[in-house]
Amino acid sequence: MTRPERELEITYWLLDTRSLWPGQKIAAQAAAELQLISPEERQACTRKYHIADARMSLASALLKRLFVSKTLGIPWTQVRYGRKRDPTHGKPCALLPDGSQAPIEFNVSHQNGLVALVGSSSPEAELGVDIVHTNERLQSTYKLIDREGLDGWVDIYEDIFSDEECWDMKYNVDPFPLLDGTVVTAEMLGRHDRVCRRGQPIFATLPSGEKRSFSSDLLIDAKLRKFYVYWCFKEAYIKLDGEALLAKWIKELEFKNVRAPRPGTPARCATYGSWGERVSDSEAWLKRRRLTDVRLEIQSFEEDFMIGVAAKPADRLPEYLTDFKSLHLEHDIVEFATPF
Repeated sequence: MTRPERELEITYWLLDTRSLWPGQKIAAQAAAELQLISPEERQACTRKYHIADARMSLASALLKRLFVSKTLGIPWTQVRYGRKRDPTHGKPCALLPDGSQAPIEFNVSHQNGLVALVGSSSPEAELGVDIVHTNERLQSTYKLIDREGLDGWVDIYEDIFSDEECWDMKYNVDPFPLLDGTVVTAEMLGRHDRVCRRGQPIFATLPSGEKRSFSSDLLIDAKLRKFYVYWCFKEAYIKLDGEALLAKWIKELEFKNVRAPRPGTPARCATYGSWGERVSDSEAWLKRRRLTDVRLEIQSFEEDFMIGVAAKPADRLPEYLTDFKSLHLEHDIVEFATPF
């Protein structure tokens, strides 16, 4: 009888940059932290036009360097990077002092102020992470939907998503709350679940028989949330594989049993929001075959963030793939990088 292989150890880190390095110039506000990264990384940060992008770029560089230094046990200043397979477009990787590829795996994502890293000390692990923010650029999205309808807006991405995925995003809706907290399901909507326009009066029939009228804006927002789950999974898997979103097989990469996690609580005053629901039963398919060696998980954070992880081998992964630990810039990163 063979013993099951040992569960892989996965690192999940999250750094929130929204309150870090206030001001308009990263070079002035983060002068000390910029000295902790390489000249190339420093240039990539300082040439960002928007300070928010510069913050995330710096945080990403710091998280990667922290993970590599800790995992390989090499000095902070000796961390070097390369690329797997293709030296120009391959997946980023760490290099050992002799220039060979380090036997570790990591991947980073950032969006709207949050930066996430997943990593493993095992060379067998393959990991991809992506963060989406459902409220970012929402007004421009609404303008397109008002002109084209949600179905027309989804069709813009027909080169990325399969016909089945597009149908699911257009016409199937996850349960969503009305303004008073009443949860509406697709069954309660009847044919109204096909609505793809904002600003229309629609109604749901509750289990009690009561009919509740509301604006289709709530329905469209729920469908948009599901769209972002598909996008998040697609990005996470492609980053796991090391390809770009222009991979030739991207339309044949499909996700099934997709559901948006219920949101967490919003940030208030000086406190951050909370984690929401975690969804772990979605499936990845490629060329009509289920990828049984891959696991997917997505979890909501605050009202508008969702973080998705794709990982393999599926039979050696921990129970949760989104078990993120929030890091403190000074205590967890700067003190490690500058021990004396």
